[in-house]
Amino acid sequence: MTAIETPVAGTTLRTATGREATRWVAEHCRRARWLTAATVLTTVAGAALQVLPVLLLSRVVDGVAGGESRSILLTVGVLMVGAALLGAAASAASTYLIGRLGAELLARLREEAVRAVLGMPSARVEQVGRGDVLSRVGDDVAVLSKGIRTAIPTVFSAGVLVAIATIGMFGLDWRLGLAGAGALPAYALALRWYLPRSAPLYREQRVAQADRAQALISGLNGIDTVRAYRMEDSVREKVTSESWRVRNLGVEVFRFFGRFVGRENRAEFIGLVLILVVGYALLEADAATLGEVSAAPLMFHRLFTPLGAIMFTFDEAQKSGASLTRLVGVFSEPSEKRLVGDGSVAAADDAPHPVTVRDLTFTYPGAEDPVLRGVSLSIPAGGSLALVGATGAGKSTLAALVAGIGRPQAGSVRIGTHDLAGTDEAGARALVSILTQETHVFSGPLADDLRLAAPDASDDELRDALRTVGAGGWLDLFPDGLDTTVGEGGERLDVTKVAQIALARLVLSRSPVVVLDESTAEAGSEGAAELERAVLAACSGRTTLFVAHRLTQAMAADRIAVLDAGRVVEEGTHSELVELGGQYARLWRAWREGS
Repeated sequence: MTAIETPVAGTTLRTATGREATRWVAEHCRRARWLTAATVLTTVAGAALQVLPVLLLSRVVDGVAGGESRSILLTVGVLMVGAALLGAAASAASTYLIGRLGAELLARLREEAVRAVLGMPSARVEQVGRGDVLSRVGDDVAVLSKGIRTAIPTVFSAGVLVAIATIGMFGLDWRLGLAGAGALPAYALALRWYLPRSAPLYREQRVAQADRAQALISGLNGIDTVRAYRMEDSVREKVTSESWRVRNLGVEVFRFFGRFVGRENRAEFIGLVLILVVGYALLEADAATLGEVSAAPLMFHRLFTPLGAIMFTFDEAQKSGASLTRLVGVFSEPSEKRLVGDGSVAAADDAPHPVTVRDLTFTYPGAEDPVLRGVSLSIPAGGSLALVGATGAGKSTLAALVAGIGRPQAGSVRIGTHDLAGTDEAGARALVSILTQETHVFSGPLADDLRLAAPDASDDELRDALRTVGAGGWLDLFPDGLDTTVGEGGERLDVTKVAQIALARLVLSRSPVVVLDESTAEAGSEGAAELERAVLAACSGRTTLFVAHRLTQAMAADRIAVLDAGRVVEEGTHSELVELGGQYARLWRAWREGS
């Protein structure tokens, strides 16, 4: 059974600051300088052409009031129609260019985020929990994608239009411009109230969604443990609690945004009243023309639409901003170097290496008690050792440390002459291959999936690897053999076939040491025996550490170590431990009676 993995509180991937996210976007825009320049120019031109008809209207009013020829109406009318048509064309071009720039930004963001996660040390991924990782490369990318398509172009275009319309008001009369600017303090106060409070709220909402995803993933991955210990109610309560937390934060975000809209409406009211009062005073004092005074309220009213668009999409823009900071934060996470400094590691042959564990102690960050306490084990070159014990005994943690995932606080793990503490993850992968029950088959030809472990392997080597693990029979039934598409949208594979593909990769990897952490736990009883034979075949001649899901796997190992509360309490062969009458003997009797 698999223990439910729960990340330690506070151990989440880093979230970037707003300034860091802005710098990343600015750097992307500098790389696409021509596209960025064209986007800005068309947006400014479109906004200016939308404001121009209001300015021309003031000319019409003054012309009519001054008794000018009717030809002025025709001329101005033609200009207004032309401005409207050109404005529509510029706005369409702006929308297209903003979408293209945003699509390029999103593509680069997605690629860098996935690259950062793939390059992240495995121990870091285990520490933060897959919920946080998946929510960033999944949910956050989706939120940002929606924002780039809708909210961000709207906010940008509307912001430019607000700036141009404000300039146009000052162009009518500087006093009318100042009157309209009287609303700016109210707008500024509204934003000053809203922005510092909203960004943390949106980030908290995204974190809550990540915690909910982690609760769901942990419950599903540990379903055997949940059922065995009858923890269904507690897991359900955990998921429900996290879901209600997400729901409550969503309600709080909506309520908070409603208060912001009310403050913005008050700012509009203040500005419109000031323009009407000042305009009336100027007209009475004969200090402004009727056209200017008439156009000023229309110009200020012209701001309502873009300001309303900003307000009603600002919620989405804030969500996008929160997701952007979470994604950019992933970029600053440390990554493993792909090249190892020790040439002997990179060139390791496939001869078996001994494994030596000495006084190993390991404590998860934020935890008080160690998971492993002074563990010492040795596996001779080409030999095998099975780890057994109750859930939570530390089996998977020990297996991960032997595979080079994580660093112990004390003690050492040596593979042959190599101390894993001085080897990066890429070097560890040259020495040790680890296989867990969480096996994934990528969409595409079967040959490509197998060559993940050995990019230069020939087709004959791929077939031999599959036959070694007992998959030759179903391979011959595939319509296109190794070229058959598997994974999503391809040939349907049951859990046994998926496990055999993973074991075939293990054969192709040729690493001298193999760690198997309950790698056949998902197979039903019908396929269990077949997979256990495949495991023995894949590990033949290699130093092997088993985390045994079934005690029949432990029986097949040269030696067995029993872990209890992070310590090795028994070690020996199957027959020795049964005769000893200790914990293993009790486990064996319970297993035999249950079977």
